[in-house]
Amino acid sequence: MDVKIEASWKEVLKNEFTKPYFLQVATHLKTERATGAVIYPPGQLIFNAFTLTPFDKIKVVILGQDPYHGPGQAHGLSFSVPEGIKPPPSLGNIYKELQQDIGMPIPASGNLTKWAEQGVLLLNAVLTVRANEPASHGKIGWMDFTDAVIRKISDQKKGIVFLLWGRFAHEKQVLIDETKHHVLKAAHPSPFSADKGFFGCKHFSRTNDLLMKQGLSPIDWNISKD
Repeated sequence: MDVKIEASWKEVLKNEFTKPYFLQVATHLKTERATGAVIYPPGQLIFNAFTLTPFDKIKVVILGQDPYHGPGQAHGLSFSVPEGIKPPPSLGNIYKELQQDIGMPIPASGNLTKWAEQGVLLLNAVLTVRANEPASHGKIGWMDFTDAVIRKISDQKKGIVFLLWGRFAHEKQVLIDETKHHVLKAAHPSPFSADKGFFGCKHFSRTNDLLMKQGLSPIDWNISKD
């Protein structure tokens, strides 16, 4: 099976694409599309996080759960939406924390491509979803794939800052070698939990402190147009 994914990732993950679970994912998506199901994000954007953040460029990983399930929202980056789509509530709370943490003006855009291009891997644990059915692809095999992604980053990189928000993301901590990486945990930015430990976490300034201590350039979190 030929998977259209960025070249450095294709090399790192080459053994995954022939495993039974990955073939099962491909078959499942093909079968659903054949029956008329609408699947988000569009096929060419399923691996968008990998396209925008090559393996050798990763500095930070922000883990989400599964894509937004509304029309036009999902474009393959966790928490992000394309230009022209109103930022969803969780992203709105991320912006509020950025304002409190580093004084960033709250932008109108919800497109986090600028972060991805600086080395922030915006990875959802599940890469697709049926329209209007949250978590509908949670058990088709994607988590085997993204767990492998996290393990590969942990094994082959050093000094990556992992931002794990909410219980679901916290469960991925076991995949990360904390003797050589940094794990920052907080509540999920959802309106249901943001005031239980997401607001005030200062993960964005803390991330940049950790990067600069390694001699790396900090992330410019401000996505407003210049």
